Amino acid sequence: MTEPGPDDVPGPLVDALETLRARLGALRLPLEVPGVGPARHDQAHATDQLDDYLLPRLRARSAPLLVVVGGSTGAGKSTLVNSLLGEQVSAPGVLRPTTRAPVLVHHPLDARWFSTDRVLPGLARLSGDAGAPAGTPTGAHPGASASRALRLVASDALPQGLALVDAPDVDSVESANRELAAQLLGAADLWLFVTTAARYADAVPWELLQRAAERHAQVALVIDRIDPGADEVVGDLRRMMDENALHGAPLFALAESDLVDGLLPESVVGEVSAWLSALGSDAEARSRVALATRDGVVDDLVRRTVALASAADAQVQAEARLRAAVLRAYGQAAQDVDEATSDGAMLRGEVLARWQDFVGTGEFFRAVEQRVGKVRDAVGAFFRGKPAQAPQVERAIAHGLEAVVLDAADTAAEEVFAAWRADPAGAALLDGLELSRSSITLRDDVAAQIRGWQSDVLELVREQGAGKRGLARALSFGLNGLGVSVMVLVFASTGGITGAEIGIAGGTAVLAQKLLEAVFGDDAVRSLTRTARQQLADRVAAVLDAESARFTAQLDALATPPGAGESLAQAARAVADTARTERAGRPAVPGVRTGRHVARSLRGAAQWRPGQDTASEGAHAEAPRDPADTRPGFWRRLLGGRRRDESDASPAGSGTDGGPA
Repeated sequence: MTEPGPDDVPGPLVDALETLRARLGALRLPLEVPGVGPARHDQAHATDQLDDYLLPRLRARSAPLLVVVGGSTGAGKSTLVNSLLGEQVSAPGVLRPTTRAPVLVHHPLDARWFSTDRVLPGLARLSGDAGAPAGTPTGAHPGASASRALRLVASDALPQGLALVDAPDVDSVESANRELAAQLLGAADLWLFVTTAARYADAVPWELLQRAAERHAQVALVIDRIDPGADEVVGDLRRMMDENALHGAPLFALAESDLVDGLLPESVVGEVSAWLSALGSDAEARSRVALATRDGVVDDLVRRTVALASAADAQVQAEARLRAAVLRAYGQAAQDVDEATSDGAMLRGEVLARWQDFVGTGEFFRAVEQRVGKVRDAVGAFFRGKPAQAPQVERAIAHGLEAVVLDAADTAAEEVFAAWRADPAGAALLDGLELSRSSITLRDDVAAQIRGWQSDVLELVREQGAGKRGLARALSFGLNGLGVSVMVLVFASTGGITGAEIGIAGGTAVLAQKLLEAVFGDDAVRSLTRTARQQLADRVAAVLDAESARFTAQLDALATPPGAGESLAQAARAVADTARTERAGRPAVPGVRTGRHVARSLRGAAQWRPGQDTASEGAHAEAPRDPADTRPGFWRRLLGGRRRDESDASPAGSGTDGGPA
């Protein structure tokens, strides 16, 4: 049994990565800003990298090397896995997509590494042969379902310390299969990518391979079904690998051949078997592969996180931009109402006519001539809070105010709607919402606020009169009459009317001011006017705030916290710094020794010898080298192996491009 080593202890790098994982999990990218689609994909991919591969690998560095066999539909992945093991562990078929639940094959003594959620926690565990009926999933992460399961199969044919996963098709017609294939490849220590002579240039596999190269994932390719005389296929594939930064990756070419009991002949799979067997038998080689992939994933994760930090900043900027449009439009609406209710404009039209009727008919002045007995009755009514019916001028003021506020609110809604519709982030939030006009309840809301304000003014007059010696005289003019006079002054100015406003009001506002000054005094009138005006502004603001909240509520539910980008960037820097320190202090791993005894070999490994032709006459596992080209291969640099022409004829064989021998 592979026992945990002393390095299977969480260290500073794990701590830094866990902090990064928490911040990635908290990140929200809800607004449709340019580039947000790729950013969301990067976020999902980064969290998958952490959950499915990086954190599990760092917490259990002695775990078996996970080799994921991936490729296109019909490439022969399951057949290859079965042929390497010499038994049917994964069911191939002609119906596509074939592989639904991926199969993980491990040595019996390595079962404990995969039976829990140590790796791929989002997948339920199914145990048994590939052909056995699915049982109850076990060892699944909460939320995992049987439809996303990993079938575990133990096989003595596999070297201990090595595990193979037969993944779904990367180009499956079912999106769930494609997503699962990508997730499994992201969790791999090593990709064994399978393609065919007919489909090796397909776009979808190469998109994945290019991403693998970007994050320095360790990759080996298998091209099968090569017809005799089709040497140029292998050479063209090698050229494509060179062009896509996979110039040193091993390439295995398998000749077209008939299946025997559902398996490829040993002579066809011998080189792949020998290469994997050598890798499985050498802990140092496995360590180098795992370290190289792990380092590449860490570097790729840092790069993705820095980009996501910028994406988070773009979200904050977009939100601020949308909020500014709301603030600007409704701020202007409040300013428009303020100007319309302070420059004398409200004293035109119906309000002016009703005010002149109220004053000119003598109704207002008859209150002055009330006798003492009548004043006493007025005092009682005053304190009982039962004023006389509001005059027509009060209703005219309400109508005029309502029109001003409704017009300002409608204009603001139109402006915000237009600004948001022109912004990609805002346009997406408008779908299905009726925000181009004010709310259908606005008229009732405005009317209620205006009635409330008029009651506020009457209460101010009541309070002001209660503190005066000349209460009887104040009350003789009537609560409503004094209240309307205050309203007229509010609309004439903020603290006294001007010559221009006198002209607008036809001189009648002077009467209201003089009357109030005679009853309450100059200072009291100014205070009454300022207070009444502020109360009106507060009530108008309440209406406009409720209207603007129809927009801002969309943002409140989706907001990215300010500073989220910098928080991510800090976490990324911490990971990069910690990884740099860890690599600098990492002890050197000795080169892979050739000619080592292989404790267990995969099917066909013992029969394969270096230089053996596995594809067709003249078609080898790698394109012919220029004799002058002495550059070291990728796997030779990684594993320390020797070139094929330098290797000895050990039973393990060697990699195509200097792999383990």
